[in-house]
Amino acid sequence: MIATPGNERMAAKLGPCLAAEIGHLEFRKFPDGETYLRFATDPAGRRLSLLCTLVDPDSKILPLIFAAATARELGAIEVGLIAPYLAYMRQDRRFNPGEAVTSRLVARLLSEAFDWLVTVDPHLHRYSSLGEIYTIPTCVVHAASSISSWIRTHVENPIIIGPDSESEQWVSEVAKEADAPYTVLEKVRHGDRDVKISVENSDRLPGRTPVLVDDIISSGRTMLEAARLVSREGARPVCVAVHGVFADRSDELLEQAGARVITCNCILHRTNEIDMAEALADAVRAMSR
Repeated sequence: MIATPGNERMAAKLGPCLAAEIGHLEFRKFPDGETYLRFATDPAGRRLSLLCTLVDPDSKILPLIFAAATARELGAIEVGLIAPYLAYMRQDRRFNPGEAVTSRLVARLLSEAFDWLVTVDPHLHRYSSLGEIYTIPTCVVHAASSISSWIRTHVENPIIIGPDSESEQWVSEVAKEADAPYTVLEKVRHGDRDVKISVENSDRLPGRTPVLVDDIISSGRTMLEAARLVSREGARPVCVAVHGVFADRSDELLEQAGARVITCNCILHRTNEIDMAEALADAVRAMSR
């Protein structure tokens, strides 16, 4: 397994789980912005996994494609991609005339470069599975059990709150495993940064710790509005996300609103408290046989 820059901490956890050698790949930028890479570990005759979470994807996807192609040229038997966070999944249709459906375009690029893909809870909104857009074998790792386990251990008398009605199935699974009640937000989005919400069954909130769960915190506007809303009941909310993208300093804004912010370690961040390494390792073992 070889980790791209910024993924070394996850590699240190995954490597022992997989009993895999941690290889080395040199990355650097030329003064003109072009990418240089060199395999310091020979991939010839090996089954290679490249580990790269795809936050800030435009700086990472092209070097990944270079690395995969070079590994094949050097004799790798197989080249798989472990991408704990899979980017470009939210642009899943042409919302306005002339737009690129980038989820499909990125899927095509990665399918051509790799033999398989492992990821954690991609944003499958209008797709029923990754197989609709990826032509290689894929394995989706679900974080619900890990999140539920963390809630059981760290939150007293929780109530799980989902971001919208479409999240109810996932939220109900988290709540069931956490042995907690749940409700969902009613959300009306007027733009990327303009969201109005209310809480269904708000009579369940008093006396409980609200745990707001979502797959991604990006701009964080929905989570921030929800945190402010439930704070009026007097309890400090806990905001839990699988993927902490945290655009526009949204993690700081949530904390300033009084929330405790917790994420899975799919994207390296100071809020990482839920470890996905063992679940990822199980998926990689299933794919690389």
